[in-house]
Amino acid sequence: MAHNESLVALNGTQISHIGHDCTDIPDFLGDTYGQFARRLDLSFNLLRSLAGLKMFTVLEELVVDNNLLGNDLLLPRLPNLHTLTLNKNQLTDIEALLEHLADVTPSLVYLSLLGNEACPNQLVSPDNDEDDYQRYRYFVLHKLPQLKFLDTRKVTQKEMMEAQARGAFMKVVKPKSEAQTAIRKKENSLCTTERRKYPPNETGSESHPLPYTPLPRGSRDAKNHKGVFAKCRYIYYGKHSEGNRFIRNDQL
Repeated sequence: MAHNESLVALNGTQISHIGHDCTDIPDFLGDTYGQFARRLDLSFNLLRSLAGLKMFTVLEELVVDNNLLGNDLLLPRLPNLHTLTLNKNQLTDIEALLEHLADVTPSLVYLSLLGNEACPNQLVSPDNDEDDYQRYRYFVLHKLPQLKFLDTRKVTQKEMMEAQARGAFMKVVKPKSEAQTAIRKKENSLCTTERRKYPPNETGSESHPLPYTPLPRGSRDAKNHKGVFAKCRYIYYGKHSEGNRFIRNDQL
């Protein structure tokens, strides 16, 4: 027990067990500190489960940044928890997470999800923009209207009004891997059908088909391309461009 306690930083009711690569909350933490710990920091571990929190009956603040927590995350009921930071984990399903938190953390007022795919900001992907992030905030506030602070910003009255009015429709949806796989299979099937329809000299080789083009089959072969030339009579009627100097009088 003495060796285990040497891995813990204790400051009054604040407990820190950081950077020990544990995949579950060690039993000795709950047995020793669960009855009085109000703040618990388990950052920089390899946590995949928070089941051990059931021993922390008076917990108010929980920090579990930089772990491996995923969509199967389950917390025990923590009626006094007001601060939760889950930054840089593996959370992707924002709706399921928020519904779970609404059920087990009724006093929650501060939540941070930065660095998770569920939080569409530029920390996760440069493809995300401020509009994506703002819609995410509206959706979170719709699900958890008691929040006062989300990620790095205080919740404003304007955000709360927008969340109440339209937050239910603001969920940022990204294609799931299963859907992407189905799309790729469909595309591959269409390519196979196209190759069967046209001989290799019209669609390219079997291993390197030519890209799609709306041109007729006879025009797809670069060696057999036919062009059409014709005169185009164009009359410019503008009055405020130097282009007028190139228009002959008989064209005006």
